[in-house]
Amino acid sequence: MSDINKTMMFDVSKIEENKAEDILLSVYHALEEKGYNPINQMVGYILSGDPTYITSYNNARSMIRKLERDDLLEELLKSYLKDR
Repeated sequence: MSDINKTMMFDVSKIEENKAEDILLSVYHALEEKGYNPINQMVGYILSGDPTYITSYNNARSMIRKLERDDLLEELLKSYLKDR
């Protein structure tokens, strides 16, 4: 039987999770490399929405702004809780 008659499933949520995770890790490392406390800076950004909490080094500020802050918070919470 040919695969042409089968319906393929596409799960966007996995792509979004991976994208958010990749961005968070990249931003974390950029902040760390510049000598900032990455956790403090990222919390400041998530709470205030002020992008100046994030360095522009390695394009970190542009990357983090590609995602909504509530999506970042959701990803962080999911990651934290899944490890419990």
